[in-house]
Order: sequence, then C-alpha cells, then structure tokens
Amino acid sequence: MSFTGEVPASMRSSKIPSVEAHHRVKNRLRLTVVLFILALTALLGRVVLLQTIQGDAYYEASVEQRTRVNILRAARGVIFDRNGNELALSVPSTTVYADPRDITDVPAVARALSVALAHTPEQEARLLAALSAPGSKFSYIARGLTKENAQTLLGLGLPGVYSYKEPSRQVEGGVAGAVIGRTDPDGLGTSGLEKQFNTILTGVDGKGIREVDKNGRSIAGVQSTTAAPVPGDDIVLTLDKNIQFQTDTALLDRVGQLSAKGGTAIVMDSMTGHIYAMSNVRRNAAGSAVLASGNFAAVEAYEPGSVAKVFSVSAALNEGVVTPETVLQVPGSIIVDKFPIRDAWPHPTMDMNVRMIISESSNIGTLKTAEKITSNKLHDYLSAFGFGQKTGLDYPGESRGTLRDANKWRGTEKVTVSYGYGMAATPLQLIAGVNTVANKGTYVAPQLVSATIDKAGKRHPVPESATHSVLKPETAASMTEMLREVICTGTGELAQVKGMEIAGKTGTGYKVQSNGTYSTDAGGRKYFASFVGYFPAANPRVTMLISIDEPDASSRDRFGGTAAATVFARLVPGVMHELGIQATGSGTGCKAGAKSAGH
Repeated sequence: MSFTGEVPASMRSSKIPSVEAHHRVKNRLRLTVVLFILALTALLGRVVLLQTIQGDAYYEASVEQRTRVNILRAARGVIFDRNGNELALSVPSTTVYADPRDITDVPAVARALSVALAHTPEQEARLLAALSAPGSKFSYIARGLTKENAQTLLGLGLPGVYSYKEPSRQVEGGVAGAVIGRTDPDGLGTSGLEKQFNTILTGVDGKGIREVDKNGRSIAGVQSTTAAPVPGDDIVLTLDKNIQFQTDTALLDRVGQLSAKGGTAIVMDSMTGHIYAMSNVRRNAAGSAVLASGNFAAVEAYEPGSVAKVFSVSAALNEGVVTPETVLQVPGSIIVDKFPIRDAWPHPTMDMNVRMIISESSNIGTLKTAEKITSNKLHDYLSAFGFGQKTGLDYPGESRGTLRDANKWRGTEKVTVSYGYGMAATPLQLIAGVNTVANKGTYVAPQLVSATIDKAGKRHPVPESATHSVLKPETAASMTEMLREVICTGTGELAQVKGMEIAGKTGTGYKVQSNGTYSTDAGGRKYFASFVGYFPAANPRVTMLISIDEPDASSRDRFGGTAAATVFARLVPGVMHELGIQATGSGTGCKAGAKSAGH
C-alpha cells in the first residue's frame, strides 16, 4: 500500500462537524452572556430609576395608600374689649367628612347621611355626586357641629366617614357683631374687623397623619402629629362690652317705639377718638327691630341736616366775621334759584343773633351766617372737619361720603350745604366732626383697635389716632357755650341729664327719595333724625351720636330733638358709671325754660 500524501475524504469529513459545533457553542455562550448583561443592566437601571427619579412618586403612592392626612386647624386670635372681656373667640367644633376611597357602596352611604341630615332630594343628589367624583379623596359632610350632633353621623358606622376637630368662630352674646364682622367656614375674615385684621388673627394650620389598614380603618396607636397648629395673635378693641350692650338695648327700644326703619349710635372718647360703642339696628322682614349684620355707621352716608350747622357757624366764628352776639335779620322764608327755603317754624322777619340761630336751629339764619365767608373757605373747613374723605379707621367698605368742590356747587347747593344738604356723611364722620368742637378745636380720628397681643402674650399698642387743628380753642369754647343753650333752651332740651352739663346739636334731615326729590310719590316726607352731644360740657370726656332712620313721619317724635335726643339722655348715666365720670352738680346746669319744637 502506498500513500500519496492526501488525507482520505472519510477522515476529513469526520473532523469538520466538531469544529463547527464548537464555534456554535461559543457563539451561543457569548449571546447568553450579552443578554444576561443587558438584562442585568436594565434591572440595575430600573432600580436606580426607582430610587432616584421615580422614587418620590412611588413613595407618595405608598404613603397615600397606607396613611390619611388631617389638617389641624389653628385657633384664630381672640378679639377682646378694652377691659379684657372676650368678644370674639374660637370654640371647638367637629367637622364630619368622607374619603370616597374608603367607601364601598357610595349610594348607600349618601342615602344614610342624607336621612340623618334631613337633606332635600337636591342636597342628596349633590352629596352623591361629590362622593362619586373620579379621583375624589375628600368631601365635606357637615362643619361646625357640636360633639353630640357629630356623633349622630359618626354613630352610623359608615365606612369612609370620619371627623376632625376644628375651631369655630363665635361672637359672645352677639355684642358688636356688626363691627366685629364674620369669618367663612375656613376661619378667614370676610367682613368687618375680622377681615381688616385677618392677617394678624389668622394662625398657621398644623398637620396630623394616621395610618390605615387595607379597608381604610385607622390603626390604633400609630397616629402622629407632624406639625402642631399655631394660633393667631389677639387684638384689643377700644369697645367697652358694657357700654356697647347698653347702647344696643337703648337703640333697639327706640327704633321699636318709633316704628322706624333703623338706627345708629356711636359712643366715643372725646380726647383719644376711641370708640366705646358702635351700634346698628334695622327692622327685619318680620317687622322686628334687630341688631343689624352690617356696620352702617361706617359704610352708609346721608345728608346730615341741621347737625351740620355746627361746622358752618364754627367756620364763620373762627374767621372772625361773626361773634355769638352778631345780629342778623332772618326772614321766615326766602327764594334761592327759584327754590323756597324755610325755617322749621313759621315766623316773620326778625332779628336773631348767632347764639339764637344755633339754639333754634334756623336754616336761613345759618346760611346768612355762612355767606359771610366764601364758598371755597367753607369747603376747606368742611374738609378739615373730615367730610368727603375716609376717617382713617380703614374699616372695610368705609364710605368717604360726598363733598363736591366748591366750584361745582350749583344753585341752592351754594347755600344749603351750610345747613346739611348737598353733602353726605356717615355717622362716623359726623360724630368725628362734632367731636372736633368738643376736643377744643382739634380733630381726632376715630379708633377701634388699641393693641395687639402676640403669641408670647406681649402687648403691642397701636399708634395713637391722627390729629390736626381745625378751630382756635376760643372758637371751640364759644361753640360749646352756644351748644349748651341748644340743650338748655333750644331744640335739644330732651337731652338734659340730671347731674351732668350737656352740649349738643339736633338734626332733622329729609331723605332723598327714588324719584330724586325730598317728597314721596304720595307727597309725604321721610326723615333722618339725629342728635350729637358731648359731656361734661366744660371739659368733654365723651361724645355720642344717635341717629334714627325713618321714624314714623306722622309722629311728633320724628325730629332729632325728640326721636334721638331721648336715647342720648338715657345712655349718659350708664356711660358715666362705666367710665367713672363724676357728676357736674345736682341739676342739669340749665335754667328753667319753655320747651321748643325739638328740630
């Protein structure tokens, strides 16, 4: 046998398959390793993603699934009167709510709650819609409940129905409710001082967390508070709770007696401008006189009528163009721009000195006195007395009244503004204006808040009221002397008080009707009867305003001297007692005189 050097074909074919198989194994192994590495990389990437970018979302979902968060409402700051009596405070109440995530049968729960709450079909439908809203986690059922009323709902044992405690605002006894104002269900001020001082009074809510099981039931012993609520700061008012109560009572009685539409009363410290009481009464739809919900003393303006004579006559006195003894010829009526102007009582042309003009409240005598100064000068004085501008109280909705520029006065307005027509003032502006005379010629802005109290209990007094000089002290003294005669022998005799010398001015204004005139469509009149006075006359401590809105027009008591002055006289002894003001003698300080018309 010989060999040619070639490998037999049979031998070659037996080795080739083993090499190819080896390569295929290696390739599969490489592929497996690559796939494993890719899978491991993806897994690691997913882990990293879950721990970083998506971590918060999944954590929040986990927390949301196993916990429920409650807002812990902060108590609103207390509102005190000047003596530390609580006027408005937060009291505990219960809010019942539902978490739709924990409710298995929404229609059944809505039905059970509606029966317990005596809902109308419409209210039940709204509740069902709220509980069925996609993604809803929270829905109020009832707020501001007493513990007993809340237990009526919670006692039903309905799944997904829970409660929490929150403060509810309460005005003690309703005293000064119109001035204090209101808060919404969330405890935010919506009117009055509650709104004005909302930032100071509002606290910082806390947050509580409770863990729940898969059925939404709280797990006992694991509830925790993550942030405690912080109460708001307190404010101290200038109001006196006792004086406010007496003022409310007297005004309610008088409005009821006169079948009037309403009334306003303000009691103020003559030197500081501090308001001791501010009362508002309105007749409701049932015909009863009740304390009003709005503070009309600051937000409602009207033509003041004869009280405004104080300002025009004071201006003329201060300018030196008249004295209390200056005599003027005063007819019973005159025509101005084709419009008749009359005094409140008929009389022929007669000599009156300025003292008598004020005492008897003569319209024509007043306009003749005011004519001795220019319209621009009179306007400047009226502005200095505070008219046509806000008082600085910054009370929400406060009106600035109306006082047009003198160069815009037309026709009768040039003369009627001297006795209270052609301008409009709020009761707050009117008392501050008259108080300028009481305060020896210096205007002092009214003030309702005297201090704030922070969370540490430290008291922070607010700045004193702004002041500015309007009259010379001797002018104010002359006016006070004449306003004493208004009380002693003039239109304000019913304001006399035994043991106290009073100075003051009556005012009876016609109200403008919807037809643009001072007469109703039936030809009648509607009145605004006012009295503003202060005491003790020689060294005033207190200034008071009483206004009666639309007393019975057919009654003798429709005038300022009859409708309003009597309320003043009723209040003086109580105010003297509360403030420790000593009597000025055993009598009124007036000589006996004939009763006047009371205008």
